[in-house]
Amino acid sequence: MLRLTELKLPLDHTTAELEAAIAERLEIEPAALLRYSVAKRGNDARRKSAIKLVYAIDASVTDEAAVLARHAGDVHVRPTPDTGYRFPIMAPEGWQGPRPVVIGAGPCGLLAALILAQMGLKPIIIERGKAVRARTKDTWGLWRRSELTPESNVQFGEGGAGTFSDGKLYSRIKDPRHLGRKVLTEFVKAGAPPEILTEAHPHVGTFRLVTMVMSIRETIEALGGEYRFETRVEDFVIGKDERGERQLEGLVLSTGEVLAARRVIMAVGHSARDTFAVLHSAGVHIEAKPFAVGVRIEHPQRLVDVARYGPGAGHPILGPAAYSLAHQTSLGRSVYSFCMCPGGRVVAAASEPGRVVTNGMSQYSRAEFNANSGLVVDIDPARDYPGGPLAGVAFQRKWEELAYVAGGSNYRAPGQKLGDFLAGRASTSFGSITPSYQPGVTPTDLAQCLPDFAIAAMREALPVFGRQMPGYDHPDVVLTGVETRTSSPVRITRGADFQSLNTQGLYPAGEGAGYAGGILSAAVDGIRVAEALAMDLLDQSSKLQPANSRA
Repeated sequence: MLRLTELKLPLDHTTAELEAAIAERLEIEPAALLRYSVAKRGNDARRKSAIKLVYAIDASVTDEAAVLARHAGDVHVRPTPDTGYRFPIMAPEGWQGPRPVVIGAGPCGLLAALILAQMGLKPIIIERGKAVRARTKDTWGLWRRSELTPESNVQFGEGGAGTFSDGKLYSRIKDPRHLGRKVLTEFVKAGAPPEILTEAHPHVGTFRLVTMVMSIRETIEALGGEYRFETRVEDFVIGKDERGERQLEGLVLSTGEVLAARRVIMAVGHSARDTFAVLHSAGVHIEAKPFAVGVRIEHPQRLVDVARYGPGAGHPILGPAAYSLAHQTSLGRSVYSFCMCPGGRVVAAASEPGRVVTNGMSQYSRAEFNANSGLVVDIDPARDYPGGPLAGVAFQRKWEELAYVAGGSNYRAPGQKLGDFLAGRASTSFGSITPSYQPGVTPTDLAQCLPDFAIAAMREALPVFGRQMPGYDHPDVVLTGVETRTSSPVRITRGADFQSLNTQGLYPAGEGAGYAGGILSAAVDGIRVAEALAMDLLDQSSKLQPANSRA
């Protein structure tokens, strides 16, 4: 099988034209093309008047060796890579050894637990929030009634923060083992649309994520895994191993139980602030890391479609358009779009009382009127929040509290028209664009609840983005604050063995630990960490068995 990449055809091409293009590109007769499948499909919209679909094709031909020899110097004609997943190790049948623990049931914890279960290790999954159906009801409670449930919301609960998002399933991480393919394959098994395996920028949307998360839980439980919802880790029992080094020995749970555990995957999300504090108090090595703060910016989706696709706007193959923008300011700050949600809405994402946080969400159809994305400014620990590993948490809380007050102290968000924001005056109403955030947006001055340097950086960047994307800086465009949870403000540092630098048995993983950003990268990291834990666990267990009992 051959992998042919960067094959471009017009937007409205036929199947026959695709087949002819494959044969022409491989320099073979049409009859020599035995069969083919689409490995990936994206688009090239740099010329709006002539948008192209861009394919990666897996093709079977009559004389593969001759075709490869003829294209020996062509990087776009290669043998199809093996993207199948192979477990690096498996537990002996009927495994009754120590059970690994996974803290957190977001994308990272979910895939880590699934891999451990498929290896036969029967993991225990501890999740501070509720199962996804009950969690959804609590989340709607904030959006519809301004009632925040601190342990069950956009941030906490089965599925993690990714459940209430656009459900983007692409990443720029290096993935030589094609672990991302394993993630997508498991998602399709759990109910995701098969198209995510071939689209260049796949997504699933919130409603589908809910059912997928439930399906994966059922799979894990069928393989011997155990979930413990509404259970928070309140402390870590740390002792010494035979070499005198720090060794995790157990977890103190909110239920009062002390759970013996010598191998634990820390897959908490970027908002597990109390857990970060507990880890720091327990002496686990943590360091501050960069993140970003800003606002959510909303445009009519039609404006984005036209700016991105021109005459092709609205074409069913293209769907709602997305964008990605970045600007380096004169003062050395990076301003960029983040977590763009076509045809979606801005949502309330607070997890602590008396604070306002925004995020973006879309359904699979991406059919709502507005598009939104984060408009954020980079934050650096040394420059912006010196003071120790947890100083970034205090920094985030400060602006979230000010946003709560600016919005009216009732979980309404502060908002401002872009024209007023650039002019430095408070908004008193909104214009042609209606904010989508619920429970509501209070027109005001966002300078009350963001750092001065962030305000200045965004004011410089917005006209630049307007030149890059016509209409981006229209005066009626809505800015809603604040976006502070772009990524974790800490890194729970780990070594090459994926264990904490100073605490054996603790495996930091995913976005909360500072090693991922987004659903796919977090899930891939969960797989890698689960593999490392399993290999260590099974290797150590085999050493403890009498020689005559080994398989």
